[in-house]
Amino acid sequence: MWGRNSSGFRWCDLYRDQLQDEQQQEDSTVSDTTNDAWNYVVFVLFVVISALIPIRKRLFRRSTNSKSKQDYVFGAGHISTLAMMLSIARGTLGVISVLGYPSEFFYRGSAMWESLYGVITAYPIVCFVFIPVYFDLGITSVYQYLELRFNSRLVRCLASGTYIVRTLLSLGVTIYTPTVALNTIIGVPYWVSLLSITVISIFFNALGGLKAAVAADVIQSLSMTAMLVGIIIYCSITVGGVDKIFAISSENDRFAFFNFATDLHLRVTTTSAWLGELFNSLSLLGCQQNFVQRYLSMPTFGQIRRTLMLNIPVVILLFSLPWFVGMAIYAIYYHCDPLRASVIEKMDEILPYFMMDRFKRVPGVWGIFVGTLFNGALTLNISNINSLATVTWEDFLSLIPALKRKSETHQLNVIKLVGTVYAILIMGVGFIVGLLSGVIESSMLIISATSGPLLGVFILAMFIPFANWKGAVMGMVVSHLSILWIAVGRLIESSISDALLDTSIEGCYADLLLAEATAAASNNTSLVSIAMEESVNAAETSDLLTRIYSITYMYYGVFGTVLTVLSGIVFSLATWSSQDAYNMKMLHPAVRWLYARSPFSGKRFGSFEVSSDNFNASRKKVVPKC
Repeated sequence: MWGRNSSGFRWCDLYRDQLQDEQQQEDSTVSDTTNDAWNYVVFVLFVVISALIPIRKRLFRRSTNSKSKQDYVFGAGHISTLAMMLSIARGTLGVISVLGYPSEFFYRGSAMWESLYGVITAYPIVCFVFIPVYFDLGITSVYQYLELRFNSRLVRCLASGTYIVRTLLSLGVTIYTPTVALNTIIGVPYWVSLLSITVISIFFNALGGLKAAVAADVIQSLSMTAMLVGIIIYCSITVGGVDKIFAISSENDRFAFFNFATDLHLRVTTTSAWLGELFNSLSLLGCQQNFVQRYLSMPTFGQIRRTLMLNIPVVILLFSLPWFVGMAIYAIYYHCDPLRASVIEKMDEILPYFMMDRFKRVPGVWGIFVGTLFNGALTLNISNINSLATVTWEDFLSLIPALKRKSETHQLNVIKLVGTVYAILIMGVGFIVGLLSGVIESSMLIISATSGPLLGVFILAMFIPFANWKGAVMGMVVSHLSILWIAVGRLIESSISDALLDTSIEGCYADLLLAEATAAASNNTSLVSIAMEESVNAAETSDLLTRIYSITYMYYGVFGTVLTVLSGIVFSLATWSSQDAYNMKMLHPAVRWLYARSPFSGKRFGSFEVSSDNFNASRKKVVPKC
């Protein structure tokens, strides 16, 4: 009756087991709370320390001398080569790559990785073609070169405006990126993250300048690299080695290299990735203020050449690491896709979900991860705000006589105020980005759509001797309108979609499968209605327009450049006059050498060498204002 197997003892055993389970749950809750507290502390400390280190001298300096405008813009030439290399590399890739490339590989494969070919090709071209043209001009805005070449403020304003619009849109994507991680991991509302980045950016911009921005880029590069390497090591140990990671990706059709298909409607091929990124990178590295501003901060052309050439392996490493992280995460979840199982809502959430799923109980890990993303967006935002404010002052506000007569200190305060306004505008763009499909998709669309006109006008200036300001203006206008029409048509045309690769949920737990089935059932009706609506829209849209709108955005930069150059040549030939004369030193040295040996040498056709007196006189003529 009172044996060990009696009902009394069994009841006691069950009661004891229940108490143990409750105690374990309570201990687990306490442990999770403690871990969360550590993660919050690590996150805050990481962001604060990363932000304060670059401006520590400014904060604690007792000197009453204010920072000069030249120091704010160029860092007064005291930036090391290694620091500049890391800063340029971070500007080339951005924080978008950390979150976007892993999800790109997981759901679309490796095709976009081949855009690295274009980045690598662009570096030597920028170094030996673009930089020599305007290195010795002593300018603070790269777009000042266009005014000197075309003798037109209007061309300069159009180019500056293109850069400003592109940078505002790109930074909107950049600061939106960490909000995805913060919302996925700790449930922080998007608006709180965007507001926090904006406020810190304004404070940092007021105290920093280029030198502080470069220092922040260095900290971000090192922390990001360490984080990505740590993820790769963990995944390699978990799945059984690096070779296993490659094998899983290969077996599930994630590798797509050397596809030279000529179909312009395929999202990414080797050809479109290389050509598209080449034109985008030439526009970014050779014609954009924030990069040229860094080149001109270095004292000699030799240092610039050394920095750019040594930066190629750095870019290859930083570019490839997020892709390898994508492979590693796919090896973990290839049998249970969190997106298909309705655990996450957007493909960009795959990396944050991985960090929470695997490191939730490890104190401080996801705090460092979120802090790296947050700080990465913050540093890029600050760095580009610095350049945006500089361009706006040099190309627009400095034309106002009342501001031009002010002291340098007052001018610097105006530049910082402009940076504050831009920070607020970027925050507004960040709210809109969430409506688009993925950070990589949004970023590539914005950069491709705006790269062509900017690169094209610089090609006209450097390599087309008979190009004049009328051709440059019309070329940019025609290119902008054409690419804008195609881009807007692509966004509006509902029948255009980029399908994702197949994923599996065979290895998911039963509760995840149930959640996926429930979500699929609830969305059934809406999917049918959407399909019917798409078929109606497709029927109403002509086949020609549909094919134009469905051209991959990877070619937008190529088309925009070609349109700018061809339109510029036609309008220049049709409108050339002797009043369009300019100094031949504005052309690339190779073009000057060829022109001197061409049949037109010495003739008053196109460009010709003018004396200093004539050149100075032409600068006094009335030119179009913006």
